Amino acid sequence: MTSKFLKQGWRKERSSNSLPEVFSSVNVPKDAGFWRKLLAFAGPGLMVAVGYMDPGNWATDIAGGAQFGYTLLSVILISNLFAIILQHLSLKLGIVAERDLAQACKDHFNPTTNFILWIFCEIAIAACDLAEVIGSAIALNLLFGIPLTWGVAITIVDVFLILFLQAKGFRVIESIVAGLIVVIFGCFAYEIILSKPDIFPILAGIVPQKEIITNPGMLYIGIGILGATVMPHNLYLHSSIVQTRNYERTPSGKKEAIKFATIDSSVALFLAFFINAAILIVAAATFHMTGNKDVADIHDAHKMLTPILGTTFASIFFAVALLASGQNSTLTGTLAGQIVMEGFLNIRLKPWLRRLITRLIAVIPALIVTILYGEKGTTDLLVLSQVILSMQLSFAVIPLVMFTGSKLKMGEFVNKLWLKILVWVIAGIILILNLHLLFQTFFPSH
Repeated sequence: MTSKFLKQGWRKERSSNSLPEVFSSVNVPKDAGFWRKLLAFAGPGLMVAVGYMDPGNWATDIAGGAQFGYTLLSVILISNLFAIILQHLSLKLGIVAERDLAQACKDHFNPTTNFILWIFCEIAIAACDLAEVIGSAIALNLLFGIPLTWGVAITIVDVFLILFLQAKGFRVIESIVAGLIVVIFGCFAYEIILSKPDIFPILAGIVPQKEIITNPGMLYIGIGILGATVMPHNLYLHSSIVQTRNYERTPSGKKEAIKFATIDSSVALFLAFFINAAILIVAAATFHMTGNKDVADIHDAHKMLTPILGTTFASIFFAVALLASGQNSTLTGTLAGQIVMEGFLNIRLKPWLRRLITRLIAVIPALIVTILYGEKGTTDLLVLSQVILSMQLSFAVIPLVMFTGSKLKMGEFVNKLWLKILVWVIAGIILILNLHLLFQTFFPSH
């Protein structure tokens, strides 16, 4: 066994499975037809897609739509295509190597590098958690008038709700996530019908414009959208949860698993594209076209939807979708945290303790900012959380591209030459844009 692993380019045998309590727990029917098999593999894609429609995305999409109309739709589309390709690599690593990205890093890099990667990853998960805490608190404030400070405090409770669900089995969690996505989808379909956007400008917006690069304000939001779209922790998450399926761990079994898991994730991410595009389209049709170009945050957007669209339901649906997106992201963030800590450090904390620590790291700054600065502060914090996420992205993408491009590690499943070139180009674009974003954030020229 050991020699086989050394031949494959992994230094050590796996000491444990990823997410051992649910590893290989979802049955895949052996001799079933295409659709039944696809149904068995469906689920992880939706769990990952959640990260692509969390409250952090809302802030960037609303600002982009209000300020620049439909122009940045092309950025959402390109970010989504990047995401589909990177998530494909992530699930492929999980299925072929039978280890998640954190475990693969632990095997490949030296302890110091691993410790740094782990710290970066924890910061990213905390930043993501911050976006969810603020998003949920804003939604509670909009729906029930609960003050933001109390809303932030209430989000600590959902930790225990999630742990209760986790005990019920992985399919239950997947079903709840799917249900909440349907709610978000429905809310935005309704908003789009109400806002009556023009079809031709939308189609024009899907074509990339040179202006996106030359206009600093547009570029800043464009990079924010990229940072809010491709989530670093999702690459860790997907490489792990794809292993919850009980497929045959043989070359032909893995080939089939990669095929179905890729269909699952690509379809789910197109759904996420629709939701992100819908947020931007609603913001463009409602605010940009009526001259309200300075709507930059979730609160403004909620306030203005009713008078402009002429119905209170518009605002209620908006807030309900926001709450669903915050809760959904919390679920997947919990799992990602567990995968990263166990994969990098081999530390197995009780899930409730692990979750509570992550949540408190997010809640404390959110509480301080809410008490000191109120609404304005929470919006700035939301945007900052997206900047932190996009900075962390390269530290997850580059190892993923390296591992899946290694013949030693992946054997016959190694990335084809065209895919290798494509993913290094994507990794390079992400790195350059994030360095630019960092520079813009600390030395603003506009």
